[in-house]
Amino acid sequence: MTLIFRIAALTSVVISALIVFTLVRGAIEFLRLVPLSGLIDDAKTPGWFPRRNRFDLPTVVLGTLIMSSIAMVVAVPLGLGTAIFLAEYASSRTRRIIKPIIEVLAGMPSVVVGYFALKFIAPELVANLFQPDKIQNMTAAGIGIGILIVPIMASISEDSLSAVPGALREASYGVGARKSATVIRVVLPAAVSGIVAAFIIAVSRAIGETMVATMAGGLDGSGARTSSPLDPGLSITAALTNAAGGSDQALVGAPVKVLFFLGLLLFVVTMGLNLIADKFVRRVRQKY
Repeated sequence: MTLIFRIAALTSVVISALIVFTLVRGAIEFLRLVPLSGLIDDAKTPGWFPRRNRFDLPTVVLGTLIMSSIAMVVAVPLGLGTAIFLAEYASSRTRRIIKPIIEVLAGMPSVVVGYFALKFIAPELVANLFQPDKIQNMTAAGIGIGILIVPIMASISEDSLSAVPGALREASYGVGARKSATVIRVVLPAAVSGIVAAFIIAVSRAIGETMVATMAGGLDGSGARTSSPLDPGLSITAALTNAAGGSDQALVGAPVKVLFFLGLLLFVVTMGLNLIADKFVRRVRQKY
């Protein structure tokens, strides 16, 4: 059994190393075709147009940041609020009903949420509130992504809050603190490491979400640079999807090699977020 487990662990490491090697090799080949200076489009209207060999990196980075930020604005208060309710206020019967529903939502296919964002969030919610120029836009995509990651934020945060020893709550009540004060000043600080971990996982999920950003973002693989959330936008993952699925482009040259470059960029960003989170969690973690 030790040998079997050792082989399983080694296989995981080898597969991860091969993925990184493939991304690095493809990114190097892309940079040989398009230098770093070519990753900032200096045209009058800069944008991401891979079929014209125009790879404006700020276009997809801005789109990713805008959609992810909107998603976190939706997911953090809803997810954390749900977690606090389940861990501190809900009865056992209510918790038994709501917790499985949240876990089912966590496993919902992203294409379903993308269709919901396309058919309801964009025309019924965003269009009526903000009246954007186009129905499909980064705000609608961000809200859809936020809905998709609410269950992740809620589930992990609820586990962290439930792990806080009851003795801390009882001590707070013993000195006369109210329920709300106990939750805010005792329980949340004690569970901060788990909440931060949930936040980082949610951010990574938001940055890596593909279908919702592709379906509701509003751009079909190319578009001009914009910083307005009400404009159509393109995320890194949406650019990857469209570049990989383009039928009118031969599978050679920079428009395809950019897949590896963007994939490596996503890998580096995700790894950086996890390293920062791990360092923070180690610093603030409390053992009971």
